[in-house]
Amino acid sequence: MYQDVLIPTDGSDGTRQSISHGLTIADRFDATVHALSIVPEGPLGTLQNDAAVPAAHRAVERIETEAAGEGVETVTAVEQGVPHEEILEYAEENDIDIIVMGTQGRTGLDRVLVGSVTERVVRMADVPVVTVRLTDEIRIDDAAEAEGIARKALTADEPGTDADGVTLLEEPHRTSASWIVPFETESGTVHVHVDALSGDARIARRPE
Repeated sequence: MYQDVLIPTDGSDGTRQSISHGLTIADRFDATVHALSIVPEGPLGTLQNDAAVPAAHRAVERIETEAAGEGVETVTAVEQGVPHEEILEYAEENDIDIIVMGTQGRTGLDRVLVGSVTERVVRMADVPVVTVRLTDEIRIDDAAEAEGIARKALTADEPGTDADGVTLLEEPHRTSASWIVPFETESGTVHVHVDALSGDARIARRPE
């Protein structure tokens, strides 16, 4: 029924549940997930800044990592423009069968933008759109706390590893309600994903 599932993401909290739902659908139908992030421009002004493009790439990377863990094939893309227009254009050009989106971000501008984009996509899309509402509360909201959890996870995963001795490659960043904490260890580069809702940690090793 579904061969290509599109999951638009901006890295906000509101996309966490939609990622989970989208991957479940893709796994059920042995479909390919398309992770799409838009660096917005439009009536509300140009929102691009020095951090916007890297954040967009981290957002799709998050889905790619989650999909790999589930054995789901993934295509990633980062575009620039009016978000709902770019999503609809991507869906048409890539023969998307279903779109899975969050209904809102958590606060302020994020809440307005995510809700507005989803509303337009639902109204204008030629394919089914599944909307997912964020209901859980963020518990891990501090980068230092996320780093501490990640270091403990590394110690548990690699007995004998000095948790304080591994090198933090860059400051932890949060996207889609998950902290990504990158380390350099003796065995190579490791990204530890810490769920900001539950505090659970999962280790993703980067291929050399």
